Amino acid sequence: MNLQVTTEDHEGWTVLFVAGEVDFAVVPELGEHVRRAVAQGRHQLILELTRVVFLDSTGIGALVGARRLLRSCSGELRLVMPESTDHHVNRVFTALGLRRLFDVHPTLDEALADEDATGAVAAG
Repeated sequence: MNLQVTTEDHEGWTVLFVAGEVDFAVVPELGEHVRRAVAQGRHQLILELTRVVFLDSTGIGALVGARRLLRSCSGELRLVMPESTDHHVNRVFTALGLRRLFDVHPTLDEALADEDATGAVAAG
């Protein structure tokens, strides 16, 4: 399954809906979507990952890079992924202990409603 990314604005946030496989072949494309949004002054970014079916180490690197980019411009990054252990990205995040690095929400509505989110780790 190829990478598909669509962008929508919601309540002051830019939401990138990501679907498909996030691996070495498509990471540059995903990174370009993030960089383009930031270059356009969109510093409140949500990556909606519920339709991602595969995520490899380069995909994880892209998410960490997006986090770093948003933090460098005093922006904010939130991720949306189901809490289900059946969801591949959630399993990867749990196994690697990545949830503590990201502001993760189970639904887009919850990510948009969270006014108290500050990101789990200040350094980074």
